[in-house]
Amino acid sequence: MPRAPAILHRAALPTPLGDFLAHFSAEGLARLDFPAPHNRRSADPAAPLSAPFRTWVAQSQAALHAALAGKSPSPPPPLPPLDLSGGTKFRLRVWAELGRLARGETRSYGEIAEELGKRKAARAVGGACGANPIPVLIPCHRVLAANGSLGGFSGGLEWKRRLLAIEGVLLT
Repeated sequence: MPRAPAILHRAALPTPLGDFLAHFSAEGLARLDFPAPHNRRSADPAAPLSAPFRTWVAQSQAALHAALAGKSPSPPPPLPPLDLSGGTKFRLRVWAELGRLARGETRSYGEIAEELGKRKAARAVGGACGANPIPVLIPCHRVLAANGSLGGFSGGLEWKRRLLAIEGVLLT
């Protein structure tokens, strides 16, 4: 089983919806946490970051702001390098497939499984979505249950509803 990347730096990414917390390894953005009460966790002290971390923080901030905006900028801001080394081969395939979903486009867990040639792996796709270390930027919120309901979400169903609404997805 792959091991989680070693985190070298953390940075708060302020947004109108709260401060996300970005975790960086030597390879890039390794984890993104949803806003939480300020006393539960914090970013690294305000010491100046060296390159490439300074660039990665700026790229993460721009990509997160674009993802949380009402409209998709054209062209979209580049993502920082992503360190997904903690993922299994299957999870990496699922996360790559999620990255191909356009803003406002949804799929079911079963449809993602079928697109990967694993017709009976809907639950495994759900597990990969739940294990996604970089939600919002790897858009696991765009995956729904087969009946069109929300399914699950690591950030909580309220965040999933909010992210889908920002993208113009109308839930039934």
